[in-house]
Amino acid sequence: MSKIEVNTVEPQCGTTLTVGKCNTSVNVPGSATVTGNATAANIIASGNVVKTNAVQASDAGNIISQSGTTITLGASGDTITLAGGASQSGFGRSGSVNWDTTPKTATFTGVSGNGYFVNTTGGVVTANLPASPSAGDIMAVVDYAGTADTNNITIGRNGSKINGATSDQTISNENSGATFVFVDSTQGWKFTETANVSDIEEPTTFVCAAVSGSGNTLATAPDCANAKIATFTGPGSFTVNSISNCAANNVVSYMVVGGGGSGGMTAAGGGGAGGFREGKSPVTPYTSSPLVAPTGLTVTAAAFPITIGGGGAGTTTNPSPGSPGTTTTFSSITSAGGGSGGGGTGPGSGTAAGSGGSGGGAQGGTSPANPTGGAGNTPPVSPSQGFPGGPSPSPSGSPAFAGGGGGGATAVGENGGTSSPYGDGGAGATTSISSSPTIYAGGGGGSSDLNSPPDAIGGPGGGGNGGIAGIRCAGAGTANTGGGSGALAYNNSTARAGGSGIVIIRYKFQ
Repeated sequence: MSKIEVNTVEPQCGTTLTVGKCNTSVNVPGSATVTGNATAANIIASGNVVKTNAVQASDAGNIISQSGTTITLGASGDTITLAGGASQSGFGRSGSVNWDTTPKTATFTGVSGNGYFVNTTGGVVTANLPASPSAGDIMAVVDYAGTADTNNITIGRNGSKINGATSDQTISNENSGATFVFVDSTQGWKFTETANVSDIEEPTTFVCAAVSGSGNTLATAPDCANAKIATFTGPGSFTVNSISNCAANNVVSYMVVGGGGSGGMTAAGGGGAGGFREGKSPVTPYTSSPLVAPTGLTVTAAAFPITIGGGGAGTTTNPSPGSPGTTTTFSSITSAGGGSGGGGTGPGSGTAAGSGGSGGGAQGGTSPANPTGGAGNTPPVSPSQGFPGGPSPSPSGSPAFAGGGGGGATAVGENGGTSSPYGDGGAGATTSISSSPTIYAGGGGGSSDLNSPPDAIGGPGGGGNGGIAGIRCAGAGTANTGGGSGALAYNNSTARAGGSGIVIIRYKFQ
């Protein structure tokens, strides 16, 4: 091999020095180094160090350049392409996700870098973002079956902000979705690549997706276009699909009334009304009852089972007490059934009135053994859910007389006696939660074995009238008012049951 040794090679003409010719390579061996601005192609360095501040293309545009500690790939207007089959590392994610193609049908917590199809055909689903995220973490969610408008997808923030807010988000338009990228603790997760920005929202109201159960209804309130009213006359569920970032909008108004008790037979006491409980939200105003609680009930995105208390069964046994009503429930609110009316008979005997939401009226008759009405507000709650039944004192030797009236939501049942007025059921409570003033939970009237017409009428709010021997049959409690039934006189043969309970829920939906 020939060898030329020189210290300096300079161009003969101009400033360009050419090493090698076209389609040849210049080999820099072993431990040699090349310094300066290398602009020529085809320099082969096997284990060598090539030093340069810029590598340029044939048009003099930079391919790689360095200024200080900043290294730039390409020049303005260039497109940098990763070759097919090649991979990159150390540059973070490209903004895309890897899709999990098994649809999610229940609440789950996602993993950064993944996208999820969410199927809400069976109900609402919460997709929680990753906890303790780092800048650049990414997750995507898409409506799988086009049902997000009926059953929303809730995006759970899992401790971090979303778009700078400390509230969950919802996807509430069908076939929509979004990609979420974590930026920092100030803004948290930002959503990108949405079908429409309005598809991802901070809910300002919550929506009841369904009111289940036969005969139960959901309608816009006639007196308020922004409120809906769910009315339950039978068992079912009240389902909340999403909640608001405004706490006040998550408070619903409610009225819960237990089943009314039934009256006894033979100079007997009227049935007590079912317990009456009401709470009022400040965002859907209406005229409430005097028994309203200081606030309504705060709900979450969940299904709330509703049970409706039945009225106490009527009796035809002479003499005998009535039967208690049963409880009505909505979430943590429980209203007790009304107490049973006491059964009358001869001096020193008979059966006691029962306690309940409102108490049953005391037995009638001559010198009754149990002259005290049943206690109301049992078990105790605040505000009180009802009042006691009326007593029925009788001095020895007095003629048989009517039993006490059943207690109502706002008044004690009237005393039994031999002269008018006596034995009326206690009055119920008036509320406009359903948009019009309606009375609920009136007590039943006591019965009389005197064949002269006393009052002994049912209390306003569904209470049944008390029976009068030979003159008037007892009245049943009105269905879905929680009214107590009237007591039967000795010659009545038709049982009179207490009225069933009811639940009404009023809430802001827009």
